[in-house]
Amino acid sequence: MTGATDAILRRFETPDEVRTFPKGKFELVRIGGMTIGRATYLPGWKWSEDVGAAMGLARCNVEHVGLVVSGCATAAMEDGVVHEMRAGDLFYIPPGPPGHDSWVVGDEPYVSLHFMGADDYAAKGAE
Repeated sequence: MTGATDAILRRFETPDEVRTFPKGKFELVRIGGMTIGRATYLPGWKWSEDVGAAMGLARCNVEHVGLVVSGCATAAMEDGVVHEMRAGDLFYIPPGPPGHDSWVVGDEPYVSLHFMGADDYAAKGAE
């Protein structure tokens, strides 16, 4: 039987895994049957250059549901539509192909939490 004393508290200061790439990192915490990711990207970060190039991909094909904590970034769809995501925005990005690209907008770092797609994001062979 599970009781209230079985609660689990975790913090991103002690992630289960960290995936690093130029100008950014993606930290994963596994809790309660979920994997939650925290993306931190520096100004100038672009998915197709800093993540996709090492994987031989021009676009991200992972489905995302998340929350922007700070900064601003895009979700640039293959049809040319570009969505800007800012602090406080909840977002859903559908899976590909055709996929999407993304980049940081402005001079401050971009931070977001990912509630769907975190296990597959920037994982070798997953995209």
